[in-house]
Formats: sequence, structure tokens, C-alpha cells
Amino acid sequence: MNRTFLFLASAAALLILAVVFGRPLGTTAPPPPVEPPPEVKTPPVPPPPPAKVGSLSMTGRLSHPWVLPGTHDVFATLEVAAVDVPGSRRAPVNLSVVIDRSGSMQGAKIQQARRAASRLVDLLDEHDRLAIVHYGTDVEVLPGVFATPENKARMQRFIARISEAGGTNIGDGLAAGQAQLEKAKSDFRVNRLLLLSDGQPTVGVTSPTGLASIVRRIREGGITVTSLGVGADFNEDLMQRLADVGGGSYGFISDAAATAELFQRDLQQASTMVANGTQLSFTLPPGVRLAQVFGRSHTQRDDTVTVALPDFSARQVEKVVVQLTVTPSAASESVDIGQFQLTYQDLLTERPADARVALAAFVTEDRTLAFAKRDKDATVTANKARAAVNYDLAARAIERGDFGGAEQALKKNEALFVEGEAVGGSMAEDRATNQGLFGLSSSAPAAAPAVRREAVKAMKSESLKSSGRGASVY
Repeated sequence: MNRTFLFLASAAALLILAVVFGRPLGTTAPPPPVEPPPEVKTPPVPPPPPAKVGSLSMTGRLSHPWVLPGTHDVFATLEVAAVDVPGSRRAPVNLSVVIDRSGSMQGAKIQQARRAASRLVDLLDEHDRLAIVHYGTDVEVLPGVFATPENKARMQRFIARISEAGGTNIGDGLAAGQAQLEKAKSDFRVNRLLLLSDGQPTVGVTSPTGLASIVRRIREGGITVTSLGVGADFNEDLMQRLADVGGGSYGFISDAAATAELFQRDLQQASTMVANGTQLSFTLPPGVRLAQVFGRSHTQRDDTVTVALPDFSARQVEKVVVQLTVTPSAASESVDIGQFQLTYQDLLTERPADARVALAAFVTEDRTLAFAKRDKDATVTANKARAAVNYDLAARAIERGDFGGAEQALKKNEALFVEGEAVGGSMAEDRATNQGLFGLSSSAPAAAPAVRREAVKAMKSESLKSSGRGASVY
């Protein structure tokens, strides 16, 4: 057999092998085909009607942009932000300070209240107008005047003579403060009543509903109401409610020495206001039910939900978290979650304005996809609000003397923190807050009653903050 024949025979054999095994000589098998990742789309949402753009903006996110068939909870998180107004002089204010001087204010509380009012007078100028009201069983008034040097001297003398006596007549104090503001309301863009109390109402209108009605009428007249509670004995549920209805801020002052700081902070808020009469509303589409609105007063009439929001100062940010139960229709590719509308009076343009957001989610049977597509920011914000519910439950358990129940409520938050961190969010600050409140709960059984009441107020205040309130909780 000659060499040429052997060479040709070998080449033929190799060619046959290449054909049989399906690849050219000298190459490796190609990798198996890779499935392309699922296309990320945006759910088809009907565009909202054009908004009247103003000093507030609103954005919205869903904790679960992809949902499974069946019935599931979805959290909608709305963020409302006010514009900055750099370089502008603060607006003149028409202000009434209404100070509790009932018998329980004796000692350090009344001293700090006088000092705070005196500091407030120092901060005003001749463009501002101030009325000073103090109440016990009866009410005394220094009528509202512009803060000229001469009038400021009169104000300081009036403040120095405030002394504790009598019951707690919040209703008449509010009415007197309102009457003073009404006299000059039309001359000011900002009209604000600042209420300070350390106790329960005992004289005049004493029911929460009656006092809330007074404040509601005050706000409907264009006046914002802020409420500050000092010490361990005031009714925090009532004071929070008055601030909600009044569109102002709520503050819990555990140390009376901090009163002046909060007076000053509220003046800054009032003098940089950019929007008032603010509310959020949305209509529930078919297949969507409201489970709860976290930490804010709201009403529901048929399928329309309205959420009360505070008045806004420059740079103020507030969040609204809404839990919705969603049941997509059969074979649907997406589900409409709702169209959210923010309405308010823009104080910079002196015109009504609004902002709108439409939210929708895709429907998928792929459980892994739905889990992977959870929104980090919306999930963390929602879990903060869910933890806030447990702060409030712990506070109310301590009020009942159920200290074990309080600790159990706070322990439940650990699962929420794990869930938030599983999507890539950070909840380290929330863990620290929860741990601090757990310490208050653990020490409550052996604590003095006043200390225990202050712990309850701290938990309720933290509940408001964690539910999404920004500068409206001091």
C-alpha cells in the first residue's frame, strides 16, 4: 500500500468522524443556547388628565409592579415634595400663640412657656403680627398687633405676667386665637395658630369631636393650626387629631426646655409656606379594594378615598403609604391600581394647582419573576409604615398594662426589616429605632407612671414619623 493511498484513507476517515459527530476538527462544542431575560415593560396606564403644575410635585411607586393571579396585597407609596425657594425673604406671618396656663403648668413648664413666647417675640419684625392668648378656666388676650419695637415691649411685659391657675379650657383658647387672626387674615398670605397644652381639656368643650370641629372650622377659614403637647399628661391622641384637622404640625415636648426650639421651628415652617388646603384623593378601580392608609386621617365614600395632608413649607417632603388588595381579572395582562390626584392652593401663584400619578402592575404566573421585580424603595417605605403600626400597638398595649403584648408587637418588626433588606434596602435606622422602643417597653413595668406615659407618647410620635410624615411631626 503506497503512502498516497494511506494518506487519502486517513483523511477520509477523519472526515467521516467529523460528519458523524457534527463538528469541525479542532473546535469545541458550542455552549447551549441562553434564554433571553424577560422583557421589562411598562404596564399600559391611561394617561392622567393634564395637571395644573404648581409648587408641589408627586411621584408614585408600587411595592409589587408584577403581581400573580389571584388576590394579593400591593403597597402604593406616594411622595409629595415642595419646591425650594432659595434666597427669598421669609413671608410675614399673622400669628396667634395660645398657651395653656392651667394649674398643671406650674413650675418648669410655665417658665419654659414664657421663655418660648418671649423668644418668639424676639424673632418677629414689624411686618409680622402677633396675638398672645393664655387660658386656664378663663381666657386672657393681648390683641394682635404688628411687632414693632414698642409693641414687642408690650408683648414681653404681658408674657412675664402669665401665671398658672385654673382648669384647661382649650376650646375657648382656640376661639380667642382665631378671633384675633380673623381681624387681619385678608392682609396676610400665612395665618397660623400655635396651640400649647400640657393636659386634658376640663373646662368648656371637652370632647375630642367637639374640639376637632372647632379646629376644622378654623382651617376652613384659611388658618392653619399646629398643636404642641408638653410633659406626660396631655392627651396625645387629641393633640395629634387637632394637628391633622388643622393642617399643621404636631409636636411632643418631653422636656419643657425644648419648647422655645419648637416655637422657633414652627415660625420657620409658617413663614416659608408654599401650599395649603392640601389633600390626596383616588378612586378605586374594579378589582382593587382599600385595606388601609398608614398614619393619616382619611375618608372613603363609595370608591373614592380622600387623605388629609398638612400644609407645606418650602422643601417639605411627606409620604403617603396605601395598602391595597388587588384581584386581577381573568387572563388580564395588567391591572389598573388607580389614579392619584393631589389638590392644593398654591401660595406662590395664589391659584389652585394639582399633581397626578397613575399606577398599574403587570400580571404574571411566574412567581420568581414577581418576586425579583419587587420595587426596593417602595418595599422599604411600605415596611417602615407597617412597622409604625406595631409602634402604635405597643404604645396602646402599655396603656392597658399589657407589657408582654407591647414587646410582642415590637418583635414582629424584625420580619419586616428582613423583608426590606432582602430587596436591597437598608433598614438599619429602623432596627435601631425599634430596639430603642423595645428598651422603653421592657423598662415600662418598673417605671414611674409619668415615665410610662412619656414612653407611650414617644412610641406614638415615632409611629407617625415612620408612617411617612416628614416635617409635620416635631
